[in-house]
Amino acid sequence: MKIAAFNVLRLGWNKVNKKDVRDIIIEIMSEYSVVLLLEVTDKTGGDAMELLLEHLNDYGDNRRNPYGMLCSEPLGPKGRQEKFVYFYREEEVEILEAYQYGGNAEDVITRQPFVVLLKCPNTVVQKLVLIPVHTKPTDTEAELDALHDVVEDVREEMQNDNIMILGDFNADRPHLSKKKKETLRISSARYHWLIDDDVVTMTRNNKHTSDRMWFTERGCWRPSSPTQPKPTTSRKS
Repeated sequence: MKIAAFNVLRLGWNKVNKKDVRDIIIEIMSEYSVVLLLEVTDKTGGDAMELLLEHLNDYGDNRRNPYGMLCSEPLGPKGRQEKFVYFYREEEVEILEAYQYGGNAEDVITRQPFVVLLKCPNTVVQKLVLIPVHTKPTDTEAELDALHDVVEDVREEMQNDNIMILGDFNADRPHLSKKKKETLRISSARYHWLIDDDVVTMTRNNKHTSDRMWFTERGCWRPSSPTQPKPTTSRKS
């Protein structure tokens, strides 16, 4: 099973309704069992994501193995609200539980995580919690450090230690230096970062590693795995 987080940059009706742009997004999404879309700014009441889902399930083998979808409410400050949107192959993954985080770190984190508990019957880890992240660049250090508190709250809420945190962390210069990253509570030995600092995760003309994934327990991830997380780009993008 493959999981991805994808920041499409202000994804709303205008992008989804452009066939050439939509086709690139769908091509990438179709490589994964679970896809988390970030920075969804759909102001149509959900029509844009429904349109994307319709075309996604009409693409290639997706007709035989379709996706379901789960959206958060708009999150963040007024005028800058975004949604977290999960797409998942219904034959491979079941969403057992979902809840909007509202714990001790709520005032620190700009867009509170929309957390889901997955049932993954075809994998070693049968149940997996996903915590989505999209930090505000100017508050990256504080928000990332507060994720430690989020994990503790989610662990208690979900009663599950297999937790993956994924998304756009802005965890690189100019928003976060390596020195400051090392001081974060989520950089302690109990957390296992899956994307190294030298991996370019952005399609823009830079060499930054803004996007990350990490686990809280060694049981979820083995360093010798041949499926090392890596960025995916389209030849057309």
